[in-house]
Amino acid sequence: MESSRISLRPFRLTDVDDILLWAGDKRVTSTIRWDTLTTKEEALSFIKEVCVPQPWHVSICIDDRSIGFLWVIHPAMSDDIEAVEIGYAIAVEYWGQGIATKALKMAIPRIFNDFPQIVKIIACAISKNKASHRVLEKAGFHYDMIYINY
Repeated sequence: MESSRISLRPFRLTDVDDILLWAGDKRVTSTIRWDTLTTKEEALSFIKEVCVPQPWHVSICIDDRSIGFLWVIHPAMSDDIEAVEIGYAIAVEYWGQGIATKALKMAIPRIFNDFPQIVKIIACAISKNKASHRVLEKAGFHYDMIYINY
C-alpha cells in the first residue's frame, strides 16, 4: 500500500457506512474492547458519542475513506501525565498490508507533540493476536508485559 494514500483524520458523520463495514465485523471487534456495531444508528451514535468528542479518536483512512480507528486514551489532563494508551483496529480486507503500522508511525510524533508531558505510549494486544504484536514491534514498541489476556 502506497503510504501517501494513508491518513489520519477526525471522524465525520458521513463515515457511518464505512464504519459499519469494519466495526460491524466480529473479526475486527473480537480483539478490541468494544462491541460489534450492528446497525447504522449504532454506527452514527459511535461517531457522535465516542469519536467526535475526543480529539484523539481518529479515523485511519485510505484515500480519505475510513477503514479503521486509532485512539489514544489519557488520564484527566494535568501536569503530571506520564503515559497514554494507544489502540487501533482496521478492516479485515486491509490486514497484513502495513497500514496499521504506518498509522501508528504517523500518530506517535503527533501524540508526543499534543501531549508534551508524556514520556511513554502504551499499547495492549491480546496474547493470541500475533499480527498485532508484530504491528507494534514494527512501529517501534518494545514488549513489556501483557496487561490483558482474554
